[in-house]
Amino acid sequence: MSEDVTTDAPAPTGSTLTNAQKSRIERNLAKAQKLREAKLVAHPYKDLAGPKDGAHPEAALGKGSAVIKVQGTKYIDSGGGFLLEQPVLPAAGGASGSGKPGEEAPHIIDDAIAIPVHYEECLECGDQFADSYLYTNFGHSVCDKCRDNEEKHALITRTEAKAEYLLKDCDFDKREPVLRFISRKNPHNVRWGEMKLYLHQQVLQRALEVWGSEEELVRQHESREDKREVGKARKYNKQMKQLRMEVRSSVYTKKTHAIHEHEFGPDTYDEEEDTYTHTCLTCPYSETYEKM
Repeated sequence: MSEDVTTDAPAPTGSTLTNAQKSRIERNLAKAQKLREAKLVAHPYKDLAGPKDGAHPEAALGKGSAVIKVQGTKYIDSGGGFLLEQPVLPAAGGASGSGKPGEEAPHIIDDAIAIPVHYEECLECGDQFADSYLYTNFGHSVCDKCRDNEEKHALITRTEAKAEYLLKDCDFDKREPVLRFISRKNPHNVRWGEMKLYLHQQVLQRALEVWGSEEELVRQHESREDKREVGKARKYNKQMKQLRMEVRSSVYTKKTHAIHEHEFGPDTYDEEEDTYTHTCLTCPYSETYEKM
């Protein structure tokens, strides 16, 4: 009799992998590689960064880049929805990128317009600057580094400036130079008109031009305050008088004109009636009476 001998295959340990596991790992790696290649975005103009191995820079345009020719001008498709104009690079040794001997590279014309830049000198630090917030909006030559929004370069509304410095509209809009301002929404109510904000320093200088000195401005403030107090007192007395007339109408009599007092002349006797009559010397009033 033959003995049946069954030998069990050894179980895979942690250090050894079966053929099925190895094949599954290879499939997963291939799948991941394909997904990675699908997500990568090709850059057609990446070879323009610089020539490699001494090759001409323009020769790299044909390697993996999409060059489109539109009306005689070559453009590079960036892949991002826009086209880049193909740069004209000078050839090494006087030859163009096409490699044809004797052909000269096209001449690049520099037609850029030089824009002159005017620099202003800061009144605070003395440095020069090309542009700043105060110079752009108010024509005040102060750079942004020296700008003080809290005190020195604070802004003031048109209403506050008129009340504090006793200025009129013509002092803002017609007197030369016209004060510049910026418009902002009213923080109290957006439905109201926009506020006109002026530079406080310029408003103070305009007030000194109008009134001559700070002492005259203070004197004008005091004069207007006195007139305001007199007007309040006059209004108060008028209201109190009207109240007395309404409350004590039976006692209070309003004199509309002076009372006339008669000055009678000599008496005239009437024998038939036995009466005496005298007439006022200033008016036609006459009075008849009897003597007892």
